[in-house]
Amino acid sequence: MDPLTEKQIRSSFVNCTKGEAARLRLPLDFAELPWEDLDFLGWLDPGAPLRAHLVRRDTDGTPLGITLRVPGTSRTSALKSSVCQICLTGHAASGVSLLVAPLAGTRGREGNTIGIYVCADLACSLYMRGKRQPRLRAGRHEETLTLTEKIDRARTNLDAFTSRITA
Repeated sequence: MDPLTEKQIRSSFVNCTKGEAARLRLPLDFAELPWEDLDFLGWLDPGAPLRAHLVRRDTDGTPLGITLRVPGTSRTSALKSSVCQICLTGHAASGVSLLVAPLAGTRGREGNTIGIYVCADLACSLYMRGKRQPRLRAGRHEETLTLTEKIDRARTNLDAFTSRITA
């Protein structure tokens, strides 16, 4: 992913107000992000622990940002393991969270939302590249896909999720 500026990030959000976008806090390590290893930028808001944010590039290269709510308690705690719906990385149950995004526009202001189970730290890109390892209770399942195929699949999954927010 090509690096984004703070201004590009803040102006990219489609499902929150301009004021909310102005108040969100960028990742603490923003200046050191490994942009070359990211397919999208995802982070938990350091100033609001129940908020997460995700910015990806649209098909024309324009940044598209969404804000998400993080659950106060995990509903997957009874499960032994779970899988991220973006990158399909298997985790111990605590490694996947249900994040909920308000829809863009009037529907979102009316309270309509959509959810997705995703890596709790939003580090899908790093898991796919083997730069971060999930904590699993059970054995890992090895895939035969190439890195390029995994990235394409994750982008397709993320595009499907974000298109439901902006539709």
